[in-house]
Amino acid sequence: MKKYQIILTAMLCVASFAKAQRLPLDSVLARVGANPALMAFDAKARAQDAYATGAKSLDVPKLSAGQYQVPYQLSPNGGAFMIQAEQMFTNPAKLKAKEDYMKGLSNVTKEDKNYLKNQLIAQAKQYYYERVVLEKKLALLQHTQGLLEYMLKDANIRLTYGKEKLPNIYKAKAELFELDNTREQIKNEIDQKNITLNTLMNRDKQTAFLVDTSYVLKEYETVMTDTSTLANARSDIKGINRNINLQQLNAQMEYAKRKPDFGIQAAHMQSYGGYANQYILMGSVTIPIVPWASKEYKANLKGIRYEVEELQQKKLDILNQAQGKLAGLRTDMSSKKRQLKNYDQNIIPALQNGYKTALLAYDQNTGDLPSVLDGIKSLQMVRMEALDRLQELLTLQVVYEREYESN
Repeated sequence: MKKYQIILTAMLCVASFAKAQRLPLDSVLARVGANPALMAFDAKARAQDAYATGAKSLDVPKLSAGQYQVPYQLSPNGGAFMIQAEQMFTNPAKLKAKEDYMKGLSNVTKEDKNYLKNQLIAQAKQYYYERVVLEKKLALLQHTQGLLEYMLKDANIRLTYGKEKLPNIYKAKAELFELDNTREQIKNEIDQKNITLNTLMNRDKQTAFLVDTSYVLKEYETVMTDTSTLANARSDIKGINRNINLQQLNAQMEYAKRKPDFGIQAAHMQSYGGYANQYILMGSVTIPIVPWASKEYKANLKGIRYEVEELQQKKLDILNQAQGKLAGLRTDMSSKKRQLKNYDQNIIPALQNGYKTALLAYDQNTGDLPSVLDGIKSLQMVRMEALDRLQELLTLQVVYEREYESN
């Protein structure tokens, strides 16, 4: 009965995945660009560019009308009706500095988007590689299941001839049932990775897809990095540079406050009582360099210099931390590769030989079934451990690429 259930489950899985699309890693990473968080940065940058188009706008004109110098006591010989217009003209240098500053805001936003995109790509890689390793674990369980079913079939035949013990049969069945639990856990983890990857790609969360189980182990442990190369690669460093440029534009905007603004005032007075009509035409200029008016922009310029110094120190700290982290990652990757090599060349072959020896002894009636089952279980466990080391190595590779921003 159990055998038929397994076959039915396998057929349902095959039917489900037959319609599923195969997505290689590069296709998944390309679809991460549709993530709403990234598109929000695009909208923000467009908004900032839109605001910058109005940076050179002048102050609104002022228009006024009413009685002018009309006495409280009624008299036909006093006062006038006046219409007046005023307009201030901001210094063009101020407007240009303001426009440049506002245009610089979107450049910072674009680098912030690139930084987030790098983080999302690293997450996608991580979950994709985890899915790849889980698929390999499923294949390993299928292989182990085949070995256990063969041994159980052989043991049942021996039982009919009195050459096998019933407790050993139950032990083999228990091993098979234990595989079902392990398989169910791994399938659940695969479903979770699918949901997470679909979320990153902004797709329907339950959409099933297949992964490409091939992978490439990079030789990052032999690569040396310098600060200039790292600074040119990392988006957070580029973002700091953009912020430094923005502060310099802010300083230019503050410095432009030293320049005067100009204004013009014109008025027409329609006099009462037959007197001659009059007009006013006056120009005005601001004097921002007087001590009581210049304190603000001088203080702002001083503060901006300190902010630029803070950004420079922050950049140096990030580069220093990144170099240290990359050095540690290279050491860790080298160690994981040596461990994997030891699994492939020594540990797994030794356990394979142990299993083959126990199986040969069992076939020759000089061994027992528990020894063979223990050999199968030990071989599966160590292969699972090797896949765990592979996952750790791939994770280190993803972290290295995230730190170095090499996609």
